[in-house]
Amino acid sequence: MQEHQQRIDELIECGKLFHQRGWSVGTSSNYSVVLSQEPVDLIVTASGFDKGRLTREQFVHVGPDGQPRYPNQPKSSAETMLHVVLAKRPEPVGAILHTHSIWGTLLSQHYFADGGFEIEGFEMLKGLEGITTHETSVWIPVFDNTQNIPELAEKVEKLTKSEPNKIRFAFLIRQHGLYTWGRDVFAARRHVEILEFLFECRGRRLGM
Repeated sequence: MQEHQQRIDELIECGKLFHQRGWSVGTSSNYSVVLSQEPVDLIVTASGFDKGRLTREQFVHVGPDGQPRYPNQPKSSAETMLHVVLAKRPEPVGAILHTHSIWGTLLSQHYFADGGFEIEGFEMLKGLEGITTHETSVWIPVFDNTQNIPELAEKVEKLTKSEPNKIRFAFLIRQHGLYTWGRDVFAARRHVEILEFLFECRGRRLGM
């Protein structure tokens, strides 16, 4: 994976930042860079490593089936198939980031019965790709937490096709965390920062 070291280093920097902010503590979270959307080809974090101290050797090159492309690689994240499904979104996707923040976890539980929640009116919404005014709203769907990742990936893909406006930027998994994406690592990282800010605003407003 020598030719992809720059983008791997960008993910390593994300891990350091997210760890410092308390969004990716311990071995939680997973990140990927998308090398190709069709067919899906990506590099994803390996399973079980501290995201604040990632090294270049702790990534796995996987194909459209979520399996390693080459032998003798470490085991990929258990949620790799979610990255595969998100890489197939209709817009350009260059990176996918998953965090485990306190606010995302609390909100995912609070709004699970509603299927998600809407964020509107905040100036920081303009940090999301394509939004130019605070006079807008963004829906954040919440999916149930399950160890059946293929089933969860299928639900995410189904919503993407049936109601794309309801999964435009991100989603939460109940009592788990945030998934978001962008055209490159920096755009996806910006989405994490913006959404985590908005989640904290919503949580504090609710008195959490």
